[in-house]
Amino acid sequence: MSAHSFLNYSIAAALLFLGVSPLAATSALAQETKSKIKGLELSNDSPIQIESDKLEIKDPESKAIFTGNVKVVQGTTTLQAGNMVVFYKKGGGAISSGNADIDRIEVSQKVFLQSGTQQATADTGEFNMGAQTLVLKGKQVVLSEGKNVFTGCQLNVQMATGEAELQACGGRVQIQLDPKSQKTN
Repeated sequence: MSAHSFLNYSIAAALLFLGVSPLAATSALAQETKSKIKGLELSNDSPIQIESDKLEIKDPESKAIFTGNVKVVQGTTTLQAGNMVVFYKKGGGAISSGNADIDRIEVSQKVFLQSGTQQATADTGEFNMGAQTLVLKGKQVVLSEGKNVFTGCQLNVQMATGEAELQACGGRVQIQLDPKSQKTN
């Protein structure tokens, strides 16, 4: 993977996740729900803004640590968390220069993602850029669009193929669908 801008990768991972559509479910309760998702593409035309109470760049350790009220915004997409740690590959550029080859991004402490009408919440999340995967975990991982709500404890997204799986972790996946949200032909 060639060197990419740190900002582009952090928001790209958030955008790919936000393509999850809860309308793909077919049952009200299940052990596991699988569906295809449509990943949102990053627009290089829109500026990216990252805010946090503190930023610590540790180039020798190949990581940047954003702590306290982390907020990433691009257009109508917002990612919020208590902490965000960006790990980049050694020899793949430096965060401080604005150009690094990102390995993975970890977010924690009340993760919130919103794009348009879609929202997701979790306790933690990891975007693995090499494997092109996203994993959100928590006591309750909640995906919603309007009145349509999916609840589980772990969401696995294969970003390259758009396949998503919501796990129940010993309980049951819960889905609430609003019949009024379904489009009629």
